[in-house]
Amino acid sequence: MPEKKTFYLTKEGLEKIKREYEYLEKLKLAKTKGESSKVINSDELDPEYAAFQEDLGLLESKLTKLEYILKNSKIIKPPVKRKQNTVHLGATVLVSVDGQDNEFTVLGHLEANPSIGRISDESPVGKALLGHQPGDKIVIPSPVKTIYKIKKIKPFK
Repeated sequence: MPEKKTFYLTKEGLEKIKREYEYLEKLKLAKTKGESSKVINSDELDPEYAAFQEDLGLLESKLTKLEYILKNSKIIKPPVKRKQNTVHLGATVLVSVDGQDNEFTVLGHLEANPSIGRISDESPVGKALLGHQPGDKIVIPSPVKTIYKIKKIKPFK
C-alpha cells in the first residue's frame, strides 16, 4: 500500500477543495439520474453512451482524488511565538537573490502558484528555506549555484 500523504492547506484552500468536491458530487448525481436504467439495445456500443461512461469515469476519478485529499489534509496553523522568526508553512519570506528582492509565501503543493509568489514546501527553494531565519544564506542545489539570503519573515496569521 502506498505511503499516506498529508496535504497542508490554508483554511481558504481547504474550503475551495470542499466546494469543488460538493459541486462534482451534485454534477455526478445530475448526470446519473435516469442513466442507470439505460440499456444498450444492440451488439455495438452506442458512442453517446460510451462518451457518457468515460465522462463519468473521469468524474469518479476526480472525486476519489478530492476525497483522499480531504481525508488527509491538515490546516496550516501559525507557529508558536518562539518559532515565528523561522521560515515555516504559511510564512511569507523576503529574500535577496543576486541583489534583487523577491517575496514568496511557502505553502503546500496544492496551493502553490509561483507566478503569484506562492511556492511549494516541496519545491527546491521552498524545501531549502524551511527552518531558516533572517540573515541565513541558503544555497539552492541546481546546475547554476543560486544563493538566497533571507531578509525578513512575515509569519502566517
